[in-house]
Amino acid sequence: IQIPMKNFLRNISYTLILLALATGLAFIFFHFVKDNSANIAFVYILALILIARWTTGYLYGILSSLFCVIFINGFFTYPFFEINFTMSGYPVTFICMLIITIATSAITTKLTRQDEMIAERERKLNDAEKERIRANLLRAISHDLRTPLTSIIGSSASYIENHDELNSDEKLQLITSIHDDSNWLLNMVENLLSVTRIQSDKHEVSKEPELVEEVVSEAIDRLEKRLPGASVNVSAPDDILMIPMDFLLIEQVLINLLENALVHSQTTQPVELIITNDDAYVTFHVIDHGKGIDTSALPDIFSGKYDSSLASDTKRGMGIGLSICRTIIQAHGGTITAHNHENGAEF
Repeated sequence: IQIPMKNFLRNISYTLILLALATGLAFIFFHFVKDNSANIAFVYILALILIARWTTGYLYGILSSLFCVIFINGFFTYPFFEINFTMSGYPVTFICMLIITIATSAITTKLTRQDEMIAERERKLNDAEKERIRANLLRAISHDLRTPLTSIIGSSASYIENHDELNSDEKLQLITSIHDDSNWLLNMVENLLSVTRIQSDKHEVSKEPELVEEVVSEAIDRLEKRLPGASVNVSAPDDILMIPMDFLLIEQVLINLLENALVHSQTTQPVELIITNDDAYVTFHVIDHGKGIDTSALPDIFSGKYDSSLASDTKRGMGIGLSICRTIIQAHGGTITAHNHENGAEF
């Protein structure tokens, strides 16, 4: 009940305002250009077109047409302040105004319905895309969480059941495996928590000017705690770079990309992090010198789909991390891409 009443009030308001403006302009024309009454008719015709465009249905336009003909007849034609429809041409004037109003109403109603259909179609497409991303994310999470959890359960069960039979090296190996898998799970949780910092409906982040050098330094420090012995060569402009960002989110992106390069490239060479500035954008190039990426996986590498070809072992795929990277970068208004070079891959 509330929606029809709201539309009724809106339609009435548009109609009255436009008719009042048209009448005001008509009196101005009548006062200054008395010999050219055609201008007054054009003013009211324009008002009728706008009323037909901005109201729903035909009723408001038809009533406005009747009002316009009566007002022109009564106030702007001789004898003034008298309504006389027997004058030559007035039935034709009314019919013409009525036809213009009905035709405009029909066209605008059709356009409005088309706009609503297009908006509904876009909404359904967006919902389908969100559902696809959610499904891919859940698939990736289910795979990436199940394997290390299974490993943790198996290692801990072996330690408990064979505690007395294991030597110190075997015990250390089991504990180390549990430690590594636990750290990886912690990293996964940090990734998922990062996504929650982005407003889900508007996909926006709270950005503040941050020093690029600081976010890079913090990302590498955290990476080295996770991967002792990690080797990253950093190259950046001498100028001080301050860019608007969510510090923790961009730090998480750099950690994800650097860890992927170190873990999945299957090379002992250092990873390169090159930062360039072209005034419009600051670009972070994460370059490894390893086996590269399977070309068939490149088109969907940021989609969140799990693909075993992206992983160097059975524990850790990098699909979910890259999907989160894309979400974060797009929320910042940036872009993220991946390609192979002669001796490896670059993100």
